[in-house]
Amino acid sequence: MTPLQLLADSCNERDALPVLISAPLRPGVDRAHISRYGDPVWDLAPGVFRDNARRCHITVHFDGIDDPSIADALRQILHARLNVDLPGHRSRLEPAGVRGEANRTLRFFDFVKAQLGRFDLGRVDQSLADRYARSLRLAGLRPVAAAALLRIIFDLHELRHHLPTARLSFEPWPGRSPFSVAGAKYVAGENRTPRIPEAIITPLLAWSLRYVTCYADDILAARAELDRLEATRNCLITAEEGLDPAARRFRQRQRLIAYVAALQRQGRGIPIWTTPHNGTTRTDPHTGEVTPPINYHLIHLHAGIDAQAEPAMHLGLTTGAPDLIAAAVAELGTEIGGMDTAISADPDTGLLWRTRFDAKVLALEEVMLQSAAYVVCAYLSGMRDSEIQAMKQGCLSITRSEDGAILRHGIKSTAYKGKRGGGEETEWVTIAPVAEAIAVLERLSARAGQARGTTTLWPVLALRANTKTHISAEIVRQLNRFRDHLNDRFGTAEAPIIPAGPNGAPWRLTTRQFRRTIAWHIANRPFGTIAGMIQYKHASVAAFEGYAGSSRSGFRGEIEAQRALGQIDDILVYFDERQGGARLGGPAANRIGAALDTVGHELAPLPAMIADRPRLRTMLGSLARTLHVGPLADCFFDPATALCLNRISEPGATGPMIAMCEPVRCPNACIVERHRPAWQCGADEARLLLREKRLPEPQRVTLQAEVARIERILSQIGPEAK
Repeated sequence: MTPLQLLADSCNERDALPVLISAPLRPGVDRAHISRYGDPVWDLAPGVFRDNARRCHITVHFDGIDDPSIADALRQILHARLNVDLPGHRSRLEPAGVRGEANRTLRFFDFVKAQLGRFDLGRVDQSLADRYARSLRLAGLRPVAAAALLRIIFDLHELRHHLPTARLSFEPWPGRSPFSVAGAKYVAGENRTPRIPEAIITPLLAWSLRYVTCYADDILAARAELDRLEATRNCLITAEEGLDPAARRFRQRQRLIAYVAALQRQGRGIPIWTTPHNGTTRTDPHTGEVTPPINYHLIHLHAGIDAQAEPAMHLGLTTGAPDLIAAAVAELGTEIGGMDTAISADPDTGLLWRTRFDAKVLALEEVMLQSAAYVVCAYLSGMRDSEIQAMKQGCLSITRSEDGAILRHGIKSTAYKGKRGGGEETEWVTIAPVAEAIAVLERLSARAGQARGTTTLWPVLALRANTKTHISAEIVRQLNRFRDHLNDRFGTAEAPIIPAGPNGAPWRLTTRQFRRTIAWHIANRPFGTIAGMIQYKHASVAAFEGYAGSSRSGFRGEIEAQRALGQIDDILVYFDERQGGARLGGPAANRIGAALDTVGHELAPLPAMIADRPRLRTMLGSLARTLHVGPLADCFFDPATALCLNRISEPGATGPMIAMCEPVRCPNACIVERHRPAWQCGADEARLLLREKRLPEPQRVTLQAEVARIERILSQIGPEAK
């Protein structure tokens, strides 16, 4: 008899059963002291190995459920999900997912109670299950999300032999799956995570790199300055602790006078906050301008005052120094921020990238820098969120050649995907921008890590009391806050830095989108550039090597899946543009044009409308599988006629050698309007060389022939070509 069967056969023993009967536990955890079935709160932290797991996600509170019968049923189904494997149906629930499973289950249980007047799974029938499915559709949930919520009804049936009383008396939707019931099309292995549009990922990555490479030093220097000021302030307070209050106030005023004199020598003003502090403002008595209030926090640091610990010492009080400060403002004016850290020039504009820091804006920019570093790491490495957030201080390694040149950047972290328990320590190979982001993170996270006794690179940076240690799922909110910050700080309403998504609303970033997006670009735009400085080809090599192929993480397989999807997307663009009158160039133009026209005639679509898109994807599928996008031409690969394969001895090649492409001669090459800028650039460079009067005649003839050749190509793909 298994421990789970005891649940049904012995009510007296069920409460003593461990919640995690067979799950691996963290080192040093005694299985005798983990949560028991009958406990009012289940703490599954002993079975969760990821340091960044949030406490609320791995804890279940049964004492907060008003209906005891619902609490009992929830205990039964969660215990079974955590400890029972059903081959062909469901594997055991990972402890880190227990809270989400509990929330989905409670949604159905609450619906049952509302429908029946009291909670009783024995009275649930197919009609009630159908009403629940209908309610999810009416709630506007995506079919995939509805399928996840319907899964609980199937679980109650599939796990019926492991549940003492929380059973259904019928088989729900026989022969169907939750995806089918919800109206979601499920394809095994298909990645349903949306890909970040290129118009969004390009500026997002560019600005993330700018934060890491250009702004990080300023932010870190400002933090060092603030730490020094606080340390000095604390030393002064300690040294003057035993003095009479009047003597202390005298010394504080003297330090204030010295601070104002220093500002005067530097030609600077009295500091004000960057933004209104707690919603308050000040009105300049001379100009009438409304500004943020005086930055007393910074003034107090220089004067040796902790106004939070001793509010009576605030210099703005009548017993403080409002007269000195008012006179200084009248003489020197004000200065936004007020900290001493110099601000660097923006590499594009040559202007300072921001005003001077204050404590509040510094805290914000630190969070933005952390978000920018996450974007760089997540997008350019292809690592999963769990793998990124498992990185710790010292995870970066550099391999150099004998002459000191860097050969490889390595990241040590932990892979959890497909591995129960503590995961597996692994090393990824990456590219220089990721290494630079990690170096920044090590400096950025040191202060919070030391304060909390952790070595993670992803701590919560704010040191307020009762905050969690790891950033965890909060990174999603931070990423979207970073998107808004870029628009608010550097963009305008007419020209935002990060444009809106296809539906006109801000694109909601999630951690999973980065891996899928880089896989798509590596597969379908390998010669494209990332934010104008890195080739996807470079990222591809590092990602493949870092993941050791498909066996370790499936990244190579994911790239191949994205290649297939990208080929279909690209061939549909070919079809749509052809229907709109676009012309094709290159040796393969007639063959591809005829194939597209044939499909168009068979479908007979209305102008600018495709009558049967799924059918079109099927009809173009075989043509799409041969399509490989290139910088000068696209290749509709046929190994029998590919000129690039004549240069290598590789029998059975499955793809073209794009770098060896001969787009004017190869019968597989097709040139379209998208390639015009590259060809036009070549013609412009040749014309520029032809202006050189001392150019040898043989080179002049060659360049003239090249210009003529490019003009012929451009004339094939558009009437506007000259």
